[in-house]
Amino acid sequence: MAQKFGGKFSPDGDTSNAAASPAYHKAKVSPIGARSNFLFIPPIILAATSIFSGAAGLAIGLIGAGVLLLGAWLLRDGLLAQAAYDDRKVARRPAIPRKFFAALVCGLGTAVAAFSNEPGLIAPLIFGGAASALHFGAFGMDPMKDKGMEGVDTFQQDRVAKAVEQAEAHLKGMKDAVMRAGDRSVETRVERFTIAAQDLIRTVEEDPRDLIPAKKYLGVYLNGAKDAAVKFADVYSRTQDRTAKSDFMMLLTDLEESFGQKTQKLLLDDNTDLTVEIDVLRERLQREGVRLD
Repeated sequence: MAQKFGGKFSPDGDTSNAAASPAYHKAKVSPIGARSNFLFIPPIILAATSIFSGAAGLAIGLIGAGVLLLGAWLLRDGLLAQAAYDDRKVARRPAIPRKFFAALVCGLGTAVAAFSNEPGLIAPLIFGGAASALHFGAFGMDPMKDKGMEGVDTFQQDRVAKAVEQAEAHLKGMKDAVMRAGDRSVETRVERFTIAAQDLIRTVEEDPRDLIPAKKYLGVYLNGAKDAAVKFADVYSRTQDRTAKSDFMMLLTDLEESFGQKTQKLLLDDNTDLTVEIDVLRERLQREGVRLD
């Protein structure tokens, strides 16, 4: 769908937040690159070339193509899971090692493809083993241990994980809703608010004790913002009402400022807790006769 260009210097551009961070601030490259997408090509070629191999050859070729497709799909999920793991300072290892299974499945699919052309045991094992080894070499293994979990209450971390999952679902709902409005400036503004909300989410993830003071922001406020985005998209897509757009943009500005202030307050509280811990430790050392120069 065609979209009207909008921006700071457009006739109806939004200049109220010209000094704010651009929409591409903290933008990330998708972890799913050309190498992983390339793995969807071999199963298509295998299925196409098996058509003229008779009934048995076609069946084996289709099985091999299905296995290879499964491996490519597992790899994409594994790359996304690793990117989410790398993006966080505190994270658990993926529950399912998708990249590991993707390598095994890739080797199995290659072995089936080799068997369709050269029945036997030696050739499929050689080709399958080589394919799995190359897969491990190209994409590596999944994260095998938790990161930054020392001294973290696992029960509290589970509560944080549920709250974060709910918050990210609300943000995704906002993005999907404003896309129906077909206004690029609104989409850009929602992206900026999303960055502010994600900063708060990351702060809570790194210190689960911040969940209680931030729970209303991650739940009630984000849910209200999502509902407002849905209603705005319904109204604006039908009427192109500038007043509705202005009100919604002001709401996003207020929300962004509020989330930013909450994030800074949580960080300040964390620094205060650290200072208290340091002072207490200094007092204990002095009582033990240890002098700190």
